[in-house]
Amino acid sequence: MTAPTVTPYRSGLHPTRAGFLHLLRAEWTKFVTVRAWPLVLVVAAAVTVVISQLGASGSVTSGFEHPTLAPDGTVVRDSFHFTHRPLTGDGTVTVRVTALKSGNGKAAEPWAKAGLILKQSLQAGAPYAAVLTTPDHGVRTQWNFTHDTAGGPSDLTTAPSWLRLTRTGDHVTTYASRDGHEWHKIKDVRLKGLPRTVQIGAFVATPTHENLRRSFGGTSETADGGVAKGTFDDLTLSGTSPTPKWTSTDVGKGTPNGPTPQDAEPGTTRVSATGVYTLTGRGDIAPDETLGDTVQMSFQGISVGVLFMVALGALFVTAEYKRGLIRTTFTATPGRRKVLAAKTLVMAGATFAVTLPATALAFTLAQSTLRDNGFEPPAFPDLSLLENPALRAITGSALLLSLVAVLALGLGALLRNTAGAIATVVVLMILPQILSFALPLPVGQWLLRVTPAAAFAIEQGVTRYPFVKNNCLPESGCYPLTPWNGLGVLAAYAVAALLLAAWSLRRRDA
Repeated sequence: MTAPTVTPYRSGLHPTRAGFLHLLRAEWTKFVTVRAWPLVLVVAAAVTVVISQLGASGSVTSGFEHPTLAPDGTVVRDSFHFTHRPLTGDGTVTVRVTALKSGNGKAAEPWAKAGLILKQSLQAGAPYAAVLTTPDHGVRTQWNFTHDTAGGPSDLTTAPSWLRLTRTGDHVTTYASRDGHEWHKIKDVRLKGLPRTVQIGAFVATPTHENLRRSFGGTSETADGGVAKGTFDDLTLSGTSPTPKWTSTDVGKGTPNGPTPQDAEPGTTRVSATGVYTLTGRGDIAPDETLGDTVQMSFQGISVGVLFMVALGALFVTAEYKRGLIRTTFTATPGRRKVLAAKTLVMAGATFAVTLPATALAFTLAQSTLRDNGFEPPAFPDLSLLENPALRAITGSALLLSLVAVLALGLGALLRNTAGAIATVVVLMILPQILSFALPLPVGQWLLRVTPAAAFAIEQGVTRYPFVKNNCLPESGCYPLTPWNGLGVLAAYAVAALLLAAWSLRRRDA
């Protein structure tokens, strides 16, 4: 009797894919079998939440109950000296800015401003559009506090310069010229809901002059009231105005985000017999970046969570080398790079899956605590978990922790030594932050650009505007790179470590 023929089993998957999926399962089994590893991951998540909550509990503020708010709700500074007339309907204002200097004999601030502005009203925070000249940044159009664009003739970088601002309904168009005859359009801005009558004219403002000194002994920062002095001529207004005379006003004086006490002296307007206007003024028209970053304050536990991720990532590979089990792994799977890839995916997936809920919980609890400690709307708006910058910071912080674990895994496979891998990652991630507090500011910022510590920028929730004067201090939570670019530096280090590890695995015995 002939035995029945049995068809052998064949997987429907491509052999390479079937083998890799099996390898993934094997590495996952290793991870969950060693009970200490999942326990470390859970403890890391819990510690991240607890430390973040403790950090938020220690942060307290007050005095921001009535901030100056832009039309979009941004907290802003809106204080300047304004020589203006009401304009009803459409019209054009033109002026030549002949000089912009410091009024106290010092060098003018790079972002001092002199030019023309159309403002919905004299109320601080009201919508506006302006065309202006600066000492170091040329001719620019700025509007509604958070928008800025350069323009005008290429060789027109500073005063003297001709400026023009035209209103047509809700549209404000800005122009610049070197001679008052050939005009270059800079920007057409729409200010929704402009009333029929607005305020229009010349203005001058300057940020506060700040002196920053830094050494290994600490950082000292002092500020004194800056004064800008702008000289204008050929100031003309075409259009319907209820009054033929120009009036001067210090906009924003006495507001919470107005001039500092040393800036309390009012601005001045002097008019010569030949029609030359000399304006002096203080203050600034820009977003206020001096408030605390409540998003970043909600993730103070991430730095501690990093230490757990470093140990976990390194041990996931070095433990096998220490016990000699890596030989068994490579015997079962000769493709060593596949083993490294499987370990990387398991580590990245496990850490991200656990830390993402932890960072979301840390943010939610910390935000509640910060509100109780004075970080309340409108100065500090409520932030939704599903909207930026909160969503980006939550997701990015979880990615940061996962990438740190992957970096440690790659270095562990490369060095084959637990202590060496852990020490290397800690030095790369933590030491630059410590040194940046003590080193000269340019050196500290350079460290936070070129080391994996740049990834902590992902926690930032405050938008840094390039046209706002700001001393970006690491101890204030300010990083020189944008959030995603900073995280990209860490990702580049992790990829480099894995590539070096893959190269090493092919050349060295297990």
